[in-house]
Amino acid sequence: MNLSAYEKDMLDGKYGEGTALAMKIQVAVGNVFEARRMVPITRAHVALSAQDADLWFVEKLLNKGARCKVSPTVNPSIDCAYLSEHLFEIPKEGWDIVTATDEAYRKIGATLTFDCTPYLGQNVPAYGEVVAFSESSATPYVNSVIGARSNRESSQSALCAAITGLVPEYGLLLDENRKGEILVEVEARVKDDFDYQLLGWSYPLKYKGLEIPVFTGIKERPTPEGFMNFGAQLNTSGAVPMYHIAGITPEAPTLEAAFGGRKPKERIVITDEDLDHVRHLIMGEPGKIDFAMFGCPHLTLNQVAEIARTLEGKRLAVDFWALTSSTTKELARRMGYLSTIQRAGGHIVSDTCIDVPPCWQPYYGKTGVTDSPKCAYYNEIRDIKFIIRPLKEAVEAAIKGEVSR
Repeated sequence: MNLSAYEKDMLDGKYGEGTALAMKIQVAVGNVFEARRMVPITRAHVALSAQDADLWFVEKLLNKGARCKVSPTVNPSIDCAYLSEHLFEIPKEGWDIVTATDEAYRKIGATLTFDCTPYLGQNVPAYGEVVAFSESSATPYVNSVIGARSNRESSQSALCAAITGLVPEYGLLLDENRKGEILVEVEARVKDDFDYQLLGWSYPLKYKGLEIPVFTGIKERPTPEGFMNFGAQLNTSGAVPMYHIAGITPEAPTLEAAFGGRKPKERIVITDEDLDHVRHLIMGEPGKIDFAMFGCPHLTLNQVAEIARTLEGKRLAVDFWALTSSTTKELARRMGYLSTIQRAGGHIVSDTCIDVPPCWQPYYGKTGVTDSPKCAYYNEIRDIKFIIRPLKEAVEAAIKGEVSR
């Protein structure tokens, strides 16, 4: 790589041992991808996980004196105090790792947003802005929906970028790599936000590759929640960091523009039968449930409002957890949604992820309902079974204590 004098000084330790280590890692990544130079970033998002390896890495940098040049927002952790009061007593080792992780990120200079959808309000890049975003729904959203530029960063590489203020220029930072390569003709009826969950899960089943897909046949602009669902499932099930929707997303005003004048490498068709196949594959059979969980990715205020409308005047039969950002929880309080959900017996918990052990131990080996295939996928490792249904239908199941046929 061609490094400037300033970047060489970083690498040589002039700006501290921690910065030098972050730069060393980024140069290594750049060499792997044959990057020719480093370029500055203006934003970063780190998918912290409050798990052993995550804590080890941030403390290693911190103890070597690293501090963030660009303060990154961060993914959810665990609200140990809330869950200890309302669910079960979080084990001491859980408190310890969460406290240590939060403190390490605070000291290194992160902004402790604890939210996995920063692109909706806390850390929103502009079109063309070069950023370093990790998190499976965030990368496709900022690339595809906004038109900002980020590679599919890991939490480690995003933190290094926040420290140096730089990223190696390769992949999706380059014009030629942002053009469509796979034509995806959507013949299926995609009528609501939940259908984007199914569509996002369906495409990687039909084409396994890292090329950028261009979707056609989608007539109306998805809602923010539809975009969020779509990118989260595409990236969770298929490692898709960017896509285009012809006539809708900003770098695809036309099909020709999306492909940049090149011919598609392959043509894929997604039909109603394909979505039905995904429904059969992942949604699960009706039956009794032990709890309900929503918010993977974190719920928007619109989704919290839909939950509140469904629960108005009702009483839940099972434990009910709605996960969102602290900002959205506060807005839900102001709008009266929080009170409605609490009167029904449910909880809104902020700053917390469905995928951070050990906060959900009481549900190991049990069955829940959710609207998120990503939530179900992440919890398979903990022997938590989820039945997946659209949001309103899943909330109604929690009122009855079972998913009806």
